[in-house]
Amino acid sequence: MHALDVLGEPARRRVVEVLAEGSRPAGEIAEVLHVEFGMSQPAASRHLRVLKDAGVVESRIDAQRRMYSLKPEAVEDVAAWTQRITAFWNQRLDALETEIARGKAARRKAEAHTEGNPGAGRPHSPPRKEAS
Repeated sequence: MHALDVLGEPARRRVVEVLAEGSRPAGEIAEVLHVEFGMSQPAASRHLRVLKDAGVVESRIDAQRRMYSLKPEAVEDVAAWTQRITAFWNQRLDALETEIARGKAARRKAEAHTEGNPGAGRPHSPPRKEAS
C-alpha cells in the first residue's frame, strides 16, 4: 500500500502532521485525535496501525510507552509524487502564461496601429447614394 492511499483520511493526515514535529507517544497522538476529531482511543490505535502497516510510521517501546515517528522513506515517496505532479502543472501553466503574454502584446500592437491611423479598425462602409 502506498503512503498516499492511507493519507486520504483527515485523522491520519493529522497524525502525520503531529509526527512531523518529532516522535510522540501513542497516548499523546490519541489525545490529539480525541480533541480534534472526537475519536476514541481504540479508533486512534486503528489509524496508527493502518499508518504503520502502510510504512508511513514506525513505533518503538520507550520504557512503558509506545513511541511513534514518521518513516523518512514514506515522506520522501509522497514528496517525489508531489514534485512530479507539480512539474506537470508548472509546464502547462508556463505555456499558458506565454500565450497570455503573446495575446496581450498582439492586442497592444493592434491598439497602437489603430491610434496612429484614424479610421483603422473601423469597418469600411460603402459610400451613400444620394436620394434623387
